[in-house]
Amino acid sequence: MPILKPFMWFLLMVLGPVRFRGRRNIPRKGGLIILANHRSDSDPIVLQLGCPRPVYFMAKIELFDMKVIGKLMKIARAFPVRRGEPDRGAMRSAAETAKDGDVVGIFPEGMLTETGELQEIQPGITLILRMAGVPVLCCGLKNTELLRPYNAGGYLPKPAFTWITCRYGEARTFEKDADPDEVLAWVESELRRLSA
Repeated sequence: MPILKPFMWFLLMVLGPVRFRGRRNIPRKGGLIILANHRSDSDPIVLQLGCPRPVYFMAKIELFDMKVIGKLMKIARAFPVRRGEPDRGAMRSAAETAKDGDVVGIFPEGMLTETGELQEIQPGITLILRMAGVPVLCCGLKNTELLRPYNAGGYLPKPAFTWITCRYGEARTFEKDADPDEVLAWVESELRRLSA
């Protein structure tokens, strides 16, 4: 939603502020998948502000049933995923969107962390990366939970009173025959390194 970007930028600079690292690593054209750790409901906004291209997010299906959030999801071209099961339709949508030359944002932990610690990476991400065959880069988010604490309720963010960091790593491409264990190990290692 380009029209909202200046407003969101201003809001986060006031509430944060936010600093972005490694933005030069983001390819300016062609399909791309960005994987980020998931600390807060504000993560998609921070991730989008750090990326010079529109990011289309995979989001839990329950959000699409909410009046305001559901409408925003549709405007932002987010697509739903059923959590807790292998949702092959959502995986296919993510891979196809990236193949079509767009940027897809995914939180491979599958849900928010309550503690701030990186959770187990869901194995379905390996299938998406191998199906898409486009560059993938990881992004480490830090302190976003201060803007929207876990189970805070309501829609309004809170002042963080410290720096919020969004750090992009180097892009890598996985072939269709890539070893799933190698893919998972790389994703986990990158997310730990970038969010440290």
